[in-house]
Amino acid sequence: MDRAPVTKKGADRLKEELNELKSVLRPQIVEAIATAREHGDLKENAEYHAAREQQSFNEGRIQQLEGTLSTAQIIDITSLNVEGRIVFGATVELEDVETEDTVIYQIVGDIESDIKENRISILSPIARALIGKEEGDIAVVKAPSGAIEYEIIEVSYV
Repeated sequence: MDRAPVTKKGADRLKEELNELKSVLRPQIVEAIATAREHGDLKENAEYHAAREQQSFNEGRIQQLEGTLSTAQIIDITSLNVEGRIVFGATVELEDVETEDTVIYQIVGDIESDIKENRISILSPIARALIGKEEGDIAVVKAPSGAIEYEIIEVSYV
């Protein structure tokens, strides 16, 4: 079985979500089901069916998180000696050579990637082009629209 890499902060976020689902949302759903049962006939009780559906989604997410965390390979980037190279967990500031636009990404595992939070998967084309490079290097990313060159401005391990 493959062990999915996850940063220490990512694992902490997943544990926090799991705790929220178990200790806050699960009791709320149980209470909603109990309240809906009091309304009588369950066959035509929309509140009951909605609460049961929500319970199903919640329990599915709990199982998914527990499975993920039990097999995850948690990597604490601050304990590695990487000497300025871009590795898993690094936060990288990039400048598009052509447009001079800058962007900051953190390279993380698939399970914690979220483009809205600028966390990109280690398997993404950008991350693959960056791994092993250092500040000042140029990384060429093969995109559907053609090759994009990024200059690596800063590498940090937060």
